[in-house]
Amino acid sequence: MVEYSGRTALVTGGARGLGAEICRQLADRGLRVLVAARRREAAEEVCRRMGPAAVPLSLDVASADSVTAAVDEALERFGTIDVLVNNAGVSIDGPRTALDFDEDSLRVTLDTNLVGAWRLAGAVVPGMVRGGYGRVVNVSSSYGSLTLTDSGRHPSYRVSKAGLNVVTRMLAAELAGTGVLVNSADPGWTRTGMGGPSAPRGPEVGADTPVWLATLPEGDTTTGGLFAERKPLPW
Repeated sequence: MVEYSGRTALVTGGARGLGAEICRQLADRGLRVLVAARRREAAEEVCRRMGPAAVPLSLDVASADSVTAAVDEALERFGTIDVLVNNAGVSIDGPRTALDFDEDSLRVTLDTNLVGAWRLAGAVVPGMVRGGYGRVVNVSSSYGSLTLTDSGRHPSYRVSKAGLNVVTRMLAAELAGTGVLVNSADPGWTRTGMGGPSAPRGPEVGADTPVWLATLPEGDTTTGGLFAERKPLPW
């Protein structure tokens, strides 16, 4: 029997790859984990492997109605959402460059990677503030760092992650002193459906920094940062 910490975590894109591994590691640390995915059947399969600490949740971050329904369902069942990991994301630029970007790809990428994460935060964070505790982790990338950007490849993805990093900074500043910490995590190039089989690290390594930020202890003041391998990256 899993002894829950009393905290509930919601992980978007939780049915595969990095998201599924984040769910597993959070459950191992004693949290109840809402495995959120567009296909409930995929979330249910992950939950069957993880056991009673995991609960499937239908959620499409690109749909405002889906976000509202999912958050309402979670709060009705469990009362609070204490941890939000915005992991759901897409990268559909292919070989395009900054001068060859595709507007349709940009819209889809922004709606998932930026607007979707922001939408979830807007739905979940007010409850965290009322409870005086919360951890928001935006799974980002060094590709979204203005300092580290040295290429125009994957333009829509880069812009979406840069925007997500700005949201991290804004929310962290706005929520200072509330007990809600907001950070961005770069998991690195990881062997997932998005990262591909040539990536040098497995999901268990890529999940480490997001999970660390999601489980910062009470009293910790780490907020408003971009981290890789538990170390700060420049914005």
